[in-house]
Amino acid sequence: MVDAAVLEKLEAGFTKLASSDSKSLLKKHLTREVFDKLKNKKTSFGSTLLDCIQSGIENLDSGFGIYAPDAEAYTVFADIFDPMIEDYHGGFGKDAKHPPRDFGDVSSFVNVDPTGEYVVSTRVRCGRSMEGYPFNPCLTEAQYKEMEEKVSSTLSALDGELKGKFYPLTGMDKAVQQQLIDDHFLFKEGDRFLQAANACRFWPTGRGIYHNDNKTFLVWCNEEDHLRIISMQKGGDLGEVYRRLVTAVNEIEKRVPFSHNDRLGFLTFCPTNLGTTIRASVHIKVPKLAKDYAKLEEVAGKYNLQVRGTSGEHSESIGGIYDISNKRRLGLTEYQAVKEMSDGITELIKIEKSL
Repeated sequence: MVDAAVLEKLEAGFTKLASSDSKSLLKKHLTREVFDKLKNKKTSFGSTLLDCIQSGIENLDSGFGIYAPDAEAYTVFADIFDPMIEDYHGGFGKDAKHPPRDFGDVSSFVNVDPTGEYVVSTRVRCGRSMEGYPFNPCLTEAQYKEMEEKVSSTLSALDGELKGKFYPLTGMDKAVQQQLIDDHFLFKEGDRFLQAANACRFWPTGRGIYHNDNKTFLVWCNEEDHLRIISMQKGGDLGEVYRRLVTAVNEIEKRVPFSHNDRLGFLTFCPTNLGTTIRASVHIKVPKLAKDYAKLEEVAGKYNLQVRGTSGEHSESIGGIYDISNKRRLGLTEYQAVKEMSDGITELIKIEKSL
């Protein structure tokens, strides 16, 4: 049974959310009936409904509002996760199944902006969870250390263009830290959405960053997901960026088994990243389209793209530069997710040119 103190917090949180003007999907789908059905449930890791929804209750400006404290939460609390997942991922119903992994023909993507007028940089990332470990809120300090050791030794074995160095956050040299901040590589503690979800415990233990010598390939260890694998470079050469990511994921998977579910694909802490976990994005200058932000959003929406500020979620655009990425990650293949982004960006550039 869930203890009385947790139930009390749940009731107070539910009341606060229900009476707020929050636009989150959590508020939309967490009815009293669903709440009552789930409030006494627990996973084998001890996670409760409160662990899932506390970030969305505390941050009423959340767009989504729920996290999975462990992989089992997706099943135990399916009555809230399933409708939210379906809503966010464009009709991925509770009987839908994510297709098998398919990176497609990696050589089929090209430079989306060969003249270099619009796209400042291109980035493709994916999240992975290590099999046998819960997600951040349930990890012990010993598990954090064990995972960092595994990740560090795995990445240190990479060679060729992926060869690089792992930098643990614990005891990081100030000069190294400043360099990583200047390169926009270093993730920081203090994201209020993650903190409210209890995902920043034992910081900085078990966290680290790896980057290759060319600074075009990065891995974050235990930021939001166990692993964030990132390929990026200046300009619009999506083909090059995607190929590097696929090579890296395949190499890492040979050494570290990943958490995968037949229905939901690769499992992640935040349900918005489930499935392919792929987020392909560009930083793009579209000053004419940006004058009519509604139009920019409308065109992006047609291609299932998400428009964010220059520094990503919850940020403003600086100098008319936007971060635009694929929104759908679940119910389609990795190749299709990247293709949606590629097609949408090509169309946005075409419209910008015509204005």
